[in-house]
Amino acid sequence: MKAPIPASPQDKLHLSGSLASRITGSSQLAAGQDANRPFEDWIANLADRDAVAELNSLFASYPAARSLIASLPQFSPYLWDLASSNAARLLTLLKSDPDAHLASLLADSGARAGSAADESDAMRVLRGMKAQAALLIALADIGKVWPVMRVTAALTDLADIAVRAALRFLMSDAARRGKLNPADKSQPELGSGYFVLAMGKMGAFELNYSSDIDLIVLFDPEASVLPAGTESAAAYIRLTRGLVKLLQERTSDGYVFRVDLRLRPDPASTQIAISTLSALDYYEHRGQNWERSAMIKARPCAGDLAAGVAFLRALSPFIWRKYMDFVAVADIHAMKRQIHAYKGHGEIAVEGFNIKLGRGGIREIEFFVQMQQLIAGGRHPELREGGTLTTLNALAEGGWISGKARGDLEEAYVFLRTVEHRLQMVADEQTHILPADPAGIERFARFCGFSNRQEFADALVARLRSVQNHYSILFEPSSVSPQPNLIFPRDSDDRATLDRLAELGFRNPLEISATIRGWLTGRYPALRGEFARNQLTDFIPHLLDQLSKNENRELAFATFDRFLSALHPSGGGRLLSLLLQNQALLVLVGLILGNAPRLADILAAHPQAMDALIDPAFFAATPDAERLGAALSRSLNQAASYEDFLDRLRLF
Repeated sequence: MKAPIPASPQDKLHLSGSLASRITGSSQLAAGQDANRPFEDWIANLADRDAVAELNSLFASYPAARSLIASLPQFSPYLWDLASSNAARLLTLLKSDPDAHLASLLADSGARAGSAADESDAMRVLRGMKAQAALLIALADIGKVWPVMRVTAALTDLADIAVRAALRFLMSDAARRGKLNPADKSQPELGSGYFVLAMGKMGAFELNYSSDIDLIVLFDPEASVLPAGTESAAAYIRLTRGLVKLLQERTSDGYVFRVDLRLRPDPASTQIAISTLSALDYYEHRGQNWERSAMIKARPCAGDLAAGVAFLRALSPFIWRKYMDFVAVADIHAMKRQIHAYKGHGEIAVEGFNIKLGRGGIREIEFFVQMQQLIAGGRHPELREGGTLTTLNALAEGGWISGKARGDLEEAYVFLRTVEHRLQMVADEQTHILPADPAGIERFARFCGFSNRQEFADALVARLRSVQNHYSILFEPSSVSPQPNLIFPRDSDDRATLDRLAELGFRNPLEISATIRGWLTGRYPALRGEFARNQLTDFIPHLLDQLSKNENRELAFATFDRFLSALHPSGGGRLLSLLLQNQALLVLVGLILGNAPRLADILAAHPQAMDALIDPAFFAATPDAERLGAALSRSLNQAASYEDFLDRLRLF
């Protein structure tokens, strides 16, 4: 082997901003001579001796970079294959400024793929771009050149360019064959009405290292650039199939991204590309709360971006309700309980733990953020961010969460996303499950920069417990009833329940029991839905506990009965859910019921007025006329119709 060629002062100056020079060393990656032997053998057997000399010179100047590359065979077969299969590419990456090189790579490759001569050429360019970007991003991540959220943004930029370039190629090819009549053949997607929404982590610029990309593909049939007589749905379905093939099909060069189209409306019975009219109709009449949550992160990423923006603007009333929405929280809680019941995802562990779905994991932090967005985003546009950390900051700045909660959750999120990337770098698999055996955890801990399994486990479990604690405090009220053993059968009174009501100080337990049994059988319109009755069953013990603290319990109970009878038919479940999840508000309502019947009547007629009590700003200084005017203008500007305008005005 030739002796290393020392780097000249000019070379060192040139490399001062390079990836190699900015890599931070980690003693855990230097795993010993035996572990590094594949790297040493690779260097020794390279046919390109000039590349060998240049690599040795670079590694002599930057030993941390050498340590990182030498560790790849042990920790990540996937990355080692990328690094060792093309020494010239590795050298180029190590010598370049990572930000500038990634930007240049994406711009150049995206342009070449979009204007490719044929499908095979487009696929080759896209896969070459992916391989080089994947290696660059991984080295910048492992080497601590970029913080983890810069890494997720880089991965998202890669996905955006790949989808746009693939679609540009397909539409340009269709235009050449007379299957499309674009206004601008150099940008055939403009004005086409066909667009792609990035969803999930891609939509929030938070893509993980080996993620599927979640897309929804839509088209506006009225803005079609198809030739006369062409059936738009069939044409755009074919186009979408071509898009998936370009990105997902595995060739000798690999693949670009796995594509998941299942977040579209009713995926079991709809095609992979659907019209905007059908989608809007679905969301308006059958859309579910989990879909509202998913749409928080949606953004147009390719195609006719203006049409995508218009679609999301039309969808805004579905996503952002003008009233605070605790019903959505109950729905998402139910989904979350199902996740935790599956294969022990509710248990905090180390070996075999799912860092995404397990308790205290990534999904719990995302739920923490998104549920508060669903609750209050309709009234507070500043909470409508797609990014997890930016929304945490907005929640803290608005007083919805404490500074400590924001800091703890942000730190845990960054840690868990880093662990997630290391897991997926091992074999380019979309996995979130830690190794199931101690030896595997030991090796993985060192890949993450820890000395051993125990050091990694301590760091992981501390963060999981912190997340679990913050989530539970905010969203999981105690399941223990303050008044146990209260039973209200449909056809008769329960003797033990009557005795307990008497102990609580109610002078006429029979009347109280009969009234509650009437509620549970749907006596009032607001209580006839299944969700409302389920919420009522959980709510009754808390209500009776609170009312028993009033001097005139019977009057307070009768006022609440009148309160329920006056509720709008659609408002019962929402109101009870709000009170169940805000015990302090229930205390205030109990005080009003027992001492201010007129205020109780007002609340019964306008229960949405209680939304103001959830707002952290409510207990701040009384707003002056200027602030009131600004708040009114902000609300009215969101009105979707004249009727909505009047409703907002009355509510204000």
